Amino acid sequence: MDCWKGAVGHSWIYPTLIICANGFFSTMRPSESFLTPYLTGPDKNLTIEEVTNQIFPVWTYSYLALLFPVFLITDYVRYKPVLLLQGVSFIVTWLLLLFAHGLVAMQVVEFFYGMVTATEVAYYAYIYSVVSTDHYQRVTSYCRSITLVAATVAAVLGQLLVSLADVSYFHLNAITLASVSLAFVCSFFLPMPQKSMFFHRKDASETPPGPDKVVATLGSDSPWGSQEDKSSVSADRGPTPEPQADNAKPQHHVLRVLVQLSKDLRDCYSSRKLLYWSLWWALATAGFNQVLNYIQVLWDFRAPSHSSAVYNGAVEAIATFLGSATAMAVGYVKVNWDLSGELALGIFSAMDAGSLFLMHFTDNIWACYAGYLAFKACYMLLITIATFQIAVNLSMERYALMFGFNNFVALVIQTVLTVVVVDSRGLGLGISTQFLIYGSYFAFIAGIFLIRSTYTIISIKCRNTSVAGENTHH
Repeated sequence: MDCWKGAVGHSWIYPTLIICANGFFSTMRPSESFLTPYLTGPDKNLTIEEVTNQIFPVWTYSYLALLFPVFLITDYVRYKPVLLLQGVSFIVTWLLLLFAHGLVAMQVVEFFYGMVTATEVAYYAYIYSVVSTDHYQRVTSYCRSITLVAATVAAVLGQLLVSLADVSYFHLNAITLASVSLAFVCSFFLPMPQKSMFFHRKDASETPPGPDKVVATLGSDSPWGSQEDKSSVSADRGPTPEPQADNAKPQHHVLRVLVQLSKDLRDCYSSRKLLYWSLWWALATAGFNQVLNYIQVLWDFRAPSHSSAVYNGAVEAIATFLGSATAMAVGYVKVNWDLSGELALGIFSAMDAGSLFLMHFTDNIWACYAGYLAFKACYMLLITIATFQIAVNLSMERYALMFGFNNFVALVIQTVLTVVVVDSRGLGLGISTQFLIYGSYFAFIAGIFLIRSTYTIISIKCRNTSVAGENTHH
């Protein structure tokens, strides 16, 4: 028995298996593709306006309010307690979805789901605290892959059960409750980490991973593999861990960490290249999350679920597959992203805008489905490029910090969109008009980066012409 405990304590395989099992069951939610039909159907009997303008916005506000404190608490308590909190939040969310009724109850559901999404940071950060840097690339691939597999399985299973077995949305939610409960059970078997990224670092005597190791790790932040660009800015190798005195007051340690985080953020955004990639990340992710949050409402508006066949699960499964395929293709395309990256951001953001305009102007549900597939594929392609372009120049600590801050800015922008466009206390626009706004929003993003890329290309040509002229003169 002691040998087994020792093997578990020192092996990277055991925690990887458990965290992957947790990720699979927490993502395997077959009811999620049918949330809007469930809420507007006979089970909950809510109107489409209540769902759109009063219920869904609560998730955005809750997520924003919880994200930053949960980020700090997650690192301070070393991940596992937050994974347990996420499990409890999942269970409460689906118990309320199953058995509670009324507008206020569904708003409480959205609050707890905001807690679920705010605590997702613990899943992606936990594994790095219990395995050595030699295994980072492999375990990152496993953790990312398993969630993609689970999302696809859930969407396909939900569609098959609804279309072929005539399973009710209530029973789909019961299956989801069983799945997230299994994820909660898995969390109990995770080893408790002895270190974390910011508050519980190892001693300064430990040699941090070199630039090549960091790039190999972070370049594979998704299952489509590592990249070959090994360049790294030496100034961005990250903060040096400071020795911690045993008798240091906890509040002083927290203040020191916050000061260090602010310095790291300032250094990261002082790079113009990282600033532009981060700007696109924040703007596009805000729009992407907003579209994902309300796409089911648009589908239900175009083809009401009470009188039409619902194919939400099939569309989500195809969208996940296309997103994974386009992201994977990035690893095989040889492009100088320093030169062409901003042009790609502009072109594909324009394609996203076109997809959203299509969804606004068409009344055909199949055209709406096609527009959504194109929209998600383009975004997943670009976010993969942006992730690598940021990660390749940063240490893991700074990458995690910049990742979190970019998403926080995105959430702030998304909250503004929600307050102005969606919330009944704002404009409270109809769902079709909302997608006209979102299309215009992505057109604005495209305009920024097309203008920026044009300026960059002209500057390079002028510089090359000047150099060629000097060479001819000499």
